[in-house]
Amino acid sequence: MSYKEREHLNRLIISQLYYDGHQSIAVKLNSLVNDKSVPCGPSSRLLNLVRTGLSLEEEEKEKAMHDANAVEPGTGIDLEIESETVAKSPEAALYETCYVTSHKAPCRSAAFSPSGQLVCTGSTDASIKILDIERMLLKGMGGDDGSSESHPVIRTLYDHTEEVTCLEFHPDPRLTLLASASKDYYVKLFDYSNPSVKKAQRSLREASPVRTFCFHPSGNYMIVGCDQPTLRVYDVSTGQCFVSCNPNDQHTRALTMLRWAGSGQYYCSASKDGCLKLWDGVSGRCVANFERAHDGYEVCSAVFSR
Repeated sequence: MSYKEREHLNRLIISQLYYDGHQSIAVKLNSLVNDKSVPCGPSSRLLNLVRTGLSLEEEEKEKAMHDANAVEPGTGIDLEIESETVAKSPEAALYETCYVTSHKAPCRSAAFSPSGQLVCTGSTDASIKILDIERMLLKGMGGDDGSSESHPVIRTLYDHTEEVTCLEFHPDPRLTLLASASKDYYVKLFDYSNPSVKKAQRSLREASPVRTFCFHPSGNYMIVGCDQPTLRVYDVSTGQCFVSCNPNDQHTRALTMLRWAGSGQYYCSASKDGCLKLWDGVSGRCVANFERAHDGYEVCSAVFSR
């Protein structure tokens, strides 16, 4: 168990003690194990998690016994038999809203940082918010002291003029860079280390509203897709643009999704033309084209397996 997991478990135990009315025990335990002295509010989440775990454990035991008795040694399996077992499994997880923040208009995009410590949201009101996960959890548990240092929203960025369509943190956790795309034709890079800076550090101007983009795993390159068929690769540091030397490699309609493979060797593109394409990450050439990937319907999403 990692330190963060153990710390989270301790908070759940303390919150459950408060919830059950054992304030004195909770206070003493909090002073012993909570090094950050973060207050823990009453919560029954630990009880709910235990109930879910016990139910799943009981179901697995019943399933194992049923499987063991289903086929006797030396006999065959009747493939036409219909099981009369009714599924009794509870929900795989119980979700609780710990914090809510809002934009002035619908939120269309969101992304987590590589470390999992931050989350960002983008809206049709053209604004971007960056939130601290730990502060959100603390706020949800009633431990917020009301100071600006503990407010979950740590940055609000304003530099787009139209809807924010896509967000992604730089893959290198040492860099405090957030990239955003918008219907205003721009891809922008924000350095969120300075709380007073609201504008982008760098911008890439596209030829039409930007629908999707994706960082190379190294963070040195970025693929960008717009409301037109041509896929572009950018050098993040210089802004230099690259496209395939063969125009026939490109899609025939707007791009909808771009993703790099984890190795960086390939990237893929999905389009409204119904095709899914695989590209060489070095030469920039299309190496595979899956026409009518979904019977000719628009391909709206694509992702590599690990």
